[in-house]
Amino acid sequence: MTVTVTRTTVPEHGIVRYASIGGLQLEAGGYLPDVTLAYETWGTLNEDGSNAVLIEHALTGSTHVTRGDTDEEGWWEQLAGPGAPVDTDRFFVVSINIVGGCYGSTGPSSPAPDGRPWGSRFPLVTLRDSTAAEARLADQLGISSWFAVLGGSMGGARALEWAVTYPERVQRCAVISVGAASTAEQIAFAQAQTLAIRQDANFNGGDYYGGPLPEEGLALARRIAHITYRSPLELDGRFGRAPQASESPLQGEQLAARGRYQVESYLDHQGTKLVHRFDANSYIAITEALMSHDVCRGRGPLEQTLSRTGARFFVAAVDSDRLYFPSQSLELARALPGDVDVNFIEAPIGHDGFLTEIGQLGHQLRTSFLV
Repeated sequence: MTVTVTRTTVPEHGIVRYASIGGLQLEAGGYLPDVTLAYETWGTLNEDGSNAVLIEHALTGSTHVTRGDTDEEGWWEQLAGPGAPVDTDRFFVVSINIVGGCYGSTGPSSPAPDGRPWGSRFPLVTLRDSTAAEARLADQLGISSWFAVLGGSMGGARALEWAVTYPERVQRCAVISVGAASTAEQIAFAQAQTLAIRQDANFNGGDYYGGPLPEEGLALARRIAHITYRSPLELDGRFGRAPQASESPLQGEQLAARGRYQVESYLDHQGTKLVHRFDANSYIAITEALMSHDVCRGRGPLEQTLSRTGARFFVAAVDSDRLYFPSQSLELARALPGDVDVNFIEAPIGHDGFLTEIGQLGHQLRTSFLV
């Protein structure tokens, strides 16, 4: 059931709640009536609403950042929780499922006004649209200004959009493992993923609900993505050229009969995991939202665009990232007002280091950002 939330300190911690924010006019011209946002909160909001922190999830992430009233592990436990850098005993932490998602917010699998799933009719949503939607939820929660907004990868792009779109509402902004805009190469990787889904025999133009799901296409999209999330050093170190179990990649006289390499089995596993928890249309919708990422769109050059924000910035990158190169973080930091350093996560894993190794930045976050 969807409920409209009014000014309150929400008692449940780490439990999904739902809010109706009304109709949303979209940047590309579409319109979504009666949008629902799913969200979770931890901690207690101050009387003056001054201790609110927004943590934005990455591409296929959920709202469950850290544990709460359940024991379910969150995806950024090193960052948020009691005693963590984003201390839920000190801050009122909020995480919101992006518009277009499949973890409770309005998305392609949600009912349209005619009662059928949106499917192929779901409109193009940009990260700027998602920010406008989140601002309405913040209003309902009684949050006029965020103490901090932070995120990694697509979450970092969302945080940056918040700081520029609503400069008076963001006091601090952490942008981790993402630049000011999606590059041509990043768009190319994304296009390959969305095409893999669209070419699945069961995709049916996006109207597959009630029938066979485009699982093979979604799994292939995840394989492509996951290669970009891990570094060559990580893949070589873990798998090298080792065969899967006792299978020899050279066995069999025909191509179809050959054995497999371990890295192939690993990618299959990643694809299967996502198929069991994510909607293919949502994957397309959110991927295209990330493709739209350009904080300068309609605002002028980068330095001019960033000059409108007065937030204190924290910029970080993973040194082995081959999806969002550290050079993009350096470019962003140079264009920001003042003297902004880039903090580096040193990890061989690649892009996913922003999730697995965020603990490396704990000291910097405590002493120079969340103060």
